[in-house]
Amino acid sequence: MARQHPFARALAVLMTGIVLVGCSVRIPSDPDGTLDRVTGGTLRAGASPDGTLVVVAGDTVSGPLADLVEGFAQTRDAEIVWTVASEESLVADLEAGDLDLAIGGVTDASPWSDRVSLTRGYSGIDGAGDRAISVLLPQGENGLQTALEQYLDAEVGP
Repeated sequence: MARQHPFARALAVLMTGIVLVGCSVRIPSDPDGTLDRVTGGTLRAGASPDGTLVVVAGDTVSGPLADLVEGFAQTRDAEIVWTVASEESLVADLEAGDLDLAIGGVTDASPWSDRVSLTRGYSGIDGAGDRAISVLLPQGENGLQTALEQYLDAEVGP
């Protein structure tokens, strides 16, 4: 088997990059365009009550985790529309494309990880106790997940 010349390998990598840039491919990408739709638009967020972490009173969702979602929405110039439901219902709504993200007392060891995507676990959120809390997102919306995790890293710490 012939070895590929190092220059040829470098040229192949460079050409791949040029093709991707020429095709306007963004990495990470959102197949459904969620981050682009949310930016300057509406963030459809689900909430499941969890102690002081996520508090629901009537139509109002509050608490430290809700505050983080509100802060993220502000960085995207987005308005939030909250849906309050059980975790199971929120997961179904994420799968159906009816929500952009969902919060509650979900940890990074969640049983929902085979149906939706989870952010890294964040243990520095007030009200979480010793739990590493994750946010649920639709599978494949990597641009949205990356933007949210960057925001959470800055606000809470990795």
